[in-house]
Amino acid sequence: MFIGHFAPAFIAATHPKAPNLAILIIASQLIDFGFFGFALFGIENFRITPGITNMNPLDLYDMPYTHSLVGTLIWAIAFGAIIYVYSKDWVSAFIAAAIVETHWYLDLIVHTKDLSIAGSEPKFGFGLWDYPAIAMPLEFIFIFASIAFYVARTHKKIASKSTALYAMIGILLMFQAIDWFAPKPESADAAFMIMALLSFSIVAVIGWWLGNNRVVDR
Repeated sequence: MFIGHFAPAFIAATHPKAPNLAILIIASQLIDFGFFGFALFGIENFRITPGITNMNPLDLYDMPYTHSLVGTLIWAIAFGAIIYVYSKDWVSAFIAAAIVETHWYLDLIVHTKDLSIAGSEPKFGFGLWDYPAIAMPLEFIFIFASIAFYVARTHKKIASKSTALYAMIGILLMFQAIDWFAPKPESADAAFMIMALLSFSIVAVIGWWLGNNRVVDR
């Protein structure tokens, strides 16, 4: 799952005490920020194995610190603690931490058996990456239903245009199209990891723009 991971961020952003949408977008992909960052330094590892699933060639065989359920919980608590330090608001911190935790459960839907509870066997994954006819529309349902919910529960600031919203929709569609239809990577090299980190960062920047141009309805 790629853009579907951002769905909980848009839903949570409608809460009056939620952090800025950009923070929630970072939270929703914090686990992958950590994974690709760790992979750059050889702390966690993956390889490209064509055909390992019908949709995704990533063989995610070594990611105990980010994609175990326990590891995700630790990341969530740490991120929530950071938000609390800056906001002094337990509700805001809890929302941010909960969004981090959603990552493991959304991955569980599409991943092959590469997710763990505490970093070792048994491994889990429902494997919808092997069923594009299900996985692809499901991803769109998640993200666009959540954006529709966000738009319905917020309103534009006075004289604000919808440019940020259109930019968000456009960049999400573009990134997902690249993920699905662009030539698959041939190796798990640093360039691939950096591009992944950059794509998450771009969505967060547009999220900051969008979040600062809309106000939650009271």
